[in-house]
Amino acid sequence: MRAAGRIVAAACLAILLAACERAPTLPRIAQHDVIVAFGDSLTHGTGASSDAAYPAVLASLTGRTVVNAGVPGDTTASALERLPGVLAEHKPRLVLLCLGGNDMLRKHPESATENNLRLMVQTIRASGAEVMLIAVPEPKLFGGAPGFYARVARDMRLPLEDDVFNEVLKDNRLKADPIHANAAGYRVVAERLAGFLQEAGAL
Repeated sequence: MRAAGRIVAAACLAILLAACERAPTLPRIAQHDVIVAFGDSLTHGTGASSDAAYPAVLASLTGRTVVNAGVPGDTTASALERLPGVLAEHKPRLVLLCLGGNDMLRKHPESATENNLRLMVQTIRASGAEVMLIAVPEPKLFGGAPGFYARVARDMRLPLEDDVFNEVLKDNRLKADPIHANAAGYRVVAERLAGFLQEAGAL
């Protein structure tokens, strides 16, 4: 009987651990809800027309309103300053947070970038919205997403898409220049994000 009890206890522990490790989910995004894509030039759509930027394509794929709040050249520090105004104006249900590339290009300390991302997540959640984090790769050969994205996502229980921009910016067919996608690349990003949102329960 003791052995059976230990087996049951071990099974229960395994279930609990699996539940803790399960990827974070998102609330259902209704037709009238607003999604804000908040970021820099990769969100703005530099390298393609405005209707080919990933937020516009994502809106057409999902049937949801997706506001493009991407500002070319934005760092996490400048984005943190403008974030409250964007949240007050659009009152989103979900924010797609994609920043950090310009911090890396300007060699800002990783610790400052990470802290700014954490502050943005706190600000977004305080407004009543949920957050999905989108990583960008380090601007160097074979550069994947730096570790601070995974740390922020883990600590703050965020869904994280950490590879799509890395894949797109490694493929010359999907790039307008070394650090920006073209229309085909932004469509790949939008399609990947639409699938991610569906898996996370938002769609």
